[in-house]
Amino acid sequence: MRPEPFRIEPTFVPRIWGARSLAPLYPEKSNLPEPRGEAWLTGVDCRVASGPFAGKTLGEAWQEMPPEWRGTRFTELGDFPMLVKFIFPKDKLSIQVHPDDAYAAKHERAAGGHGKTEMWHVVQAEPGANVLLGTKAGVTKQLVLDAIAHDTLENLLEKHSVYNGDTFFIPAGTPHTVEPGMVLCEVQEYSDLTYRENDYGRTDAKGKSRELHVEKALDVMQFGKTAGGKIRPLSIYTAYRSHSKLKVGRNVTLLSACRYFSVERWEFYEGISISDGRGFAFDILVVLNGKGKIGWGRTAWKKGHDEGRGSSDFQAGQCWFIPAPLAVAPRTAPHATMLRAYVPDLAVLRSALKAEGHSKTAIAGTVFD
Repeated sequence: MRPEPFRIEPTFVPRIWGARSLAPLYPEKSNLPEPRGEAWLTGVDCRVASGPFAGKTLGEAWQEMPPEWRGTRFTELGDFPMLVKFIFPKDKLSIQVHPDDAYAAKHERAAGGHGKTEMWHVVQAEPGANVLLGTKAGVTKQLVLDAIAHDTLENLLEKHSVYNGDTFFIPAGTPHTVEPGMVLCEVQEYSDLTYRENDYGRTDAKGKSRELHVEKALDVMQFGKTAGGKIRPLSIYTAYRSHSKLKVGRNVTLLSACRYFSVERWEFYEGISISDGRGFAFDILVVLNGKGKIGWGRTAWKKGHDEGRGSSDFQAGQCWFIPAPLAVAPRTAPHATMLRAYVPDLAVLRSALKAEGHSKTAIAGTVFD
């Protein structure tokens, strides 16, 4: 079976805090009868829309694909490692926190046993939009309990203004909430474990409140300054040149990385090579804006030999799985922006960033253990 990229259909998830229009990413999802808060792009129940696994779920495709598609990083077959989604809040999310792997493995084996570290990239933000992330200095467990009892927990969290293109890293154990007025792309360890501390007294259409998990939340919360927060991305490669009215170039930044994921933002005019086909790990490409064609050819496994060429159209809102052996080169007119997500080798990544001229301090502010 020759490797080729395949498109994954999103699954649109109802949320009490969600939106009734997901335009412009999904203009067909307007005037919805119930609010949809998330579009899961790599959920294992999402359907594959193209390629040899069309019609199967992503989970089925992951199990059935040749090992070289997954990459040498995944020689031993396990669970699909990375969940990517869009978030569309029209109301505040609950104040919540996620466990780390150690706690989840001990207490949440029935739910998969994986913790949740995540990052957010701001696709769109309205003026005055904010996220609350991490506790203020001096906050203790008792202060949190008192604040929950008096519905003042927000006052104990750090508030960050949100602008288009911002990136936030949220390690497990960091309390947080997202306010309305933005669209986020979230990349995370594959887990749906959430411990709610406050849900603002909301009830669903049947008058039922969502469950709170205060005891577990306090077990896993990290107090004081934690790693992460708003991240300063690192420029990886920038090149622009003009040919009369035609602009050709690319701007590549590393948004955030940890052992679970590395996420890059690719802005380009005309054409760009995104995946180099080295075979280490598959890539996930998420199209934020623009349209064009993705071209590919297999180059990694037979040096100097190119086989299995092909191409397919892409547009905003789509998500593509790129097998590890493939070299991929999207082409667009006039402009497109994509996110590339993959599971990195942190030692190799840090070495590459150092070679690019980034300082140890700068790298430590973007790449986390």
